[in-house]
Amino acid sequence: MHCFIDYRATKEELLNLSKFGINPILVPKSNDVYEAINGHPDIQLNILKNSLSDKIIIQKNISETFINILKENNIDYIFSKSSLTNKYPGDIILNSLILENYFIHTLKFSDDNLLKSQYLKKHINVPQGYTKCSILPVNETALITSDKGIFESLKNYNFDILLLPPGDILLPSLNYGFIGGVGGMISNNKMAFFGDLDSYKWGDEVKKFLSKYDVAPIPLRKGKLIDRGSLLTL
Repeated sequence: MHCFIDYRATKEELLNLSKFGINPILVPKSNDVYEAINGHPDIQLNILKNSLSDKIIIQKNISETFINILKENNIDYIFSKSSLTNKYPGDIILNSLILENYFIHTLKFSDDNLLKSQYLKKHINVPQGYTKCSILPVNETALITSDKGIFESLKNYNFDILLLPPGDILLPSLNYGFIGGVGGMISNNKMAFFGDLDSYKWGDEVKKFLSKYDVAPIPLRKGKLIDRGSLLTL
């Protein structure tokens, strides 16, 4: 299994991922977006999750070195049609939540090539363009978010949603980070976190929600949760 992770990840985080047989691929710095998110996977790429094969979409100006790493690991990819830009909504063109049957985003801002790749799925429009940043998926129908607009948009669909207050997540240079950026699933029954839930104000609620789905939290580092732009696995 491969995972995509911010180039600023610590040695501790990378080592702990490798213990689970996961190959971390560092997402390089992008000079097209602001510092806090310039290495976030959920800004620069996405896992397309199509029925026949998984491939990824990458922002069209990503480094040649990163593209070569994808080729070395036999990872199929397509490019975005649009380029990332420093201001919203130019920085959220790929920041959708992609599930097996649903494509969730502020659809008018989705990259055209991303939209085309998801044409067979049910499209759900949400008001929060930083959609993936704002949602931590446990499985295809169980989601965690701190965004009330997303919660209101999705509650009439077949989702079990844990709605948490915002805050208490580190994101250097900004006031706080987003819950969707603090980790991701690394197997059917394990979710890795950049930090430990015992150091998170609403950690007990998250633990209970994960337990309902027989998912164990795996801390990749000690201390408070940090938003590293999701842990995307392939």
